[in-house]
Amino acid sequence: MAPVRSRALDTLVDPRSVAIIGASDRPFSLGQRAVANLLDHSDVEGRTIHLINRTSPQIRGIDTVPSVLDLPEAPDVAELVVPAAATLPVLRECAEIGVKYAVVFTSGFGEMGPEGKAAEAEMAALARESGMRIYGPNSPGLCNNNARLGLMFSPSYYLDQLPGPIGLATQGGGVGRCFLQAMERGVGVGLWASTGNEVDLTVADFIHYMAEADDIKVIATAMEGIRDGDAFVDACLHAAERGKPVVGMKVGRSEYGARAVASHTGSISGAAEVNSAVFKQVGIIEVDDMDELIDTAALLTRAAPKASPKYAVYGFSGGGCAMASDALGHAGLEMAEFTPQTLQRFEEVLPDYAAWTNPVDATSDILTKPEIGGPSLLATCEDANTDLVVYPFPCDYEELTGQIGHTIVETQAQTQTPIVPIWMSDRLGSGYQALVDGGMLPIGSIRRGVTALRRWQERGSWQHTTGWRPLGRRAAASARRTATEPEAKAALAAAGIPVPQNAVVAGAEDAVAAAERIGYPVVLKVVSDEITHKSDVGGVRVGLTDAAAVREAYAGIAEAVQAATGVRVEQVMVEQMAPEGIDMLVGVTQDPTFGAVLTFGFGGIFVELFADVARRLLPLTEQSARELIAEPRSAALLDGLRGALPRDKDALVAALLAISDFVAQHADDIEELEINPLRVGAAGAGVLALDAVLIRADRPQQPTEEGIA
Repeated sequence: MAPVRSRALDTLVDPRSVAIIGASDRPFSLGQRAVANLLDHSDVEGRTIHLINRTSPQIRGIDTVPSVLDLPEAPDVAELVVPAAATLPVLRECAEIGVKYAVVFTSGFGEMGPEGKAAEAEMAALARESGMRIYGPNSPGLCNNNARLGLMFSPSYYLDQLPGPIGLATQGGGVGRCFLQAMERGVGVGLWASTGNEVDLTVADFIHYMAEADDIKVIATAMEGIRDGDAFVDACLHAAERGKPVVGMKVGRSEYGARAVASHTGSISGAAEVNSAVFKQVGIIEVDDMDELIDTAALLTRAAPKASPKYAVYGFSGGGCAMASDALGHAGLEMAEFTPQTLQRFEEVLPDYAAWTNPVDATSDILTKPEIGGPSLLATCEDANTDLVVYPFPCDYEELTGQIGHTIVETQAQTQTPIVPIWMSDRLGSGYQALVDGGMLPIGSIRRGVTALRRWQERGSWQHTTGWRPLGRRAAASARRTATEPEAKAALAAAGIPVPQNAVVAGAEDAVAAAERIGYPVVLKVVSDEITHKSDVGGVRVGLTDAAAVREAYAGIAEAVQAATGVRVEQVMVEQMAPEGIDMLVGVTQDPTFGAVLTFGFGGIFVELFADVARRLLPLTEQSARELIAEPRSAALLDGLRGALPRDKDALVAALLAISDFVAQHADDIEELEINPLRVGAAGAGVLALDAVLIRADRPQQPTEEGIA
């Protein structure tokens, strides 16, 4: 029976005992830095520290032992500062004595090629079999600033120790250190985990842990890859259910390489697009760079996000206030309309040449008259229609802006409305420092500030369906089989997805009989498991209104298809001609990281040209289906434009839910599904799947009990 693998990381984050294997007193060595970070720059009171060195009996006056096997008891955490060749043997020794967590600093593994990857596979197997969790390799370690504990070899750990409510999980060390150094403007990080090559513990494990940690309010993460999509999604939903926002940056958002796909959906589904859709669906606030990651996480620590907040702009510079107001407007954020009571208060305290209809240009008088600036700023914050106040600083006036900084801090202490200072000047004077010391977390530009506000507001609008979980990944099929269109439509019809009446026939006269039974007008389509995109090879004829047209169409299809493909036409499908409507695309692909993803958007022949689509992990809920159809730019077509009739969105939602259920019921079987077009009729007229591609996994049949010799 495999050992129980706990997801609670309390013992790693706050261990009672730590061993440094490869401890050293050689200046500038990794072993020396690891020792210094623990003994000199961490709070080790109440913790037992073991130093392990094969050649030195003492380090800094502390007795060492030559091996972890010589310790009187297993430490909670072992830091490995050993060469790559020694890492696996030392890990085995740690597992043998019952070490709970091994932190592997050493590089030279998976990033180096096949041999390194094989070594990592051995590490992963050791973790699974022993129950010892492995952190790394190729990791700088982790630091718990809220407990002042550094399990790392960084030479700057002693500088970057500002505690705070942000939990940070990264794969790269430099990226995480960049975030930590935002402490220069007051951004405190309580816990930073940099997971490296992730043979065992991953970013997802730390998101899950931080979701439950009482000292963490906001989670930030920067990733190069997602090793386990199911665990990552589960961790983010776990955070959402506990009210912990996650701000995420995905590095390397490139398209998938070319791959053989039979549907349009596959050709427009890229890694970046799927990642972004998943992030949005599980509540991650996706950002594009480090500035956004830091700014957005910092803003979230100051105020809980709101769905439709209204903003006020206040400052001593008319130009700065105008720039901030412009930026808010361009971002689609709404400015507050002040109440008469607020305007009356402005009239009482501000000079008559000030502007106070939002933005509030309180003029340069407030630089020298705090008795004006404090009350007018407080009146702005206390306005009944105002949810957040933006305060731009276009320049530094030394002690004058220093006084303004103190006024902002004092005013913030009197109101629940957050004041967001934007420091635009390259000179960081006493005003900037007053804001930092007062916990105001100033942002470095109007563009950055408004971007953070937009992200903050988007999070406020996000709604989570409690208990929802995606279908998740499944093993890829070694072979795939494409169903014919009649087979695909029969499967869809059985699942409750409307399809036109149709019949498969062999020969022109049978086609005429079927058309007369179905009723004109009809469509003829070639049926062949060798042909997917029938229109491309002349395999479709539409608008056939009588028997002569059907005979002519049958002959034309047979000739065109054989000329284009060499395939002899043996069967055609005769199908009812669909009424007028809006053509949409619905497709499902199996993403290798996250599993079944549904793509929805503008359909027909232009789907790849416009790529106007939205995506969701399956299964859908009614809420997510309605959000999905409202997301593409072309969604306005469904509501009726320029006198056109509104479309049957209720029937469309019902069809999407039926497709979701169909995929869920056949989760191990469906590799790809596309309905293009799905025609949406006028309100009350329903929908029809006019064409369908269904690709199933061609898996070996499992032998029945009777079939076993």
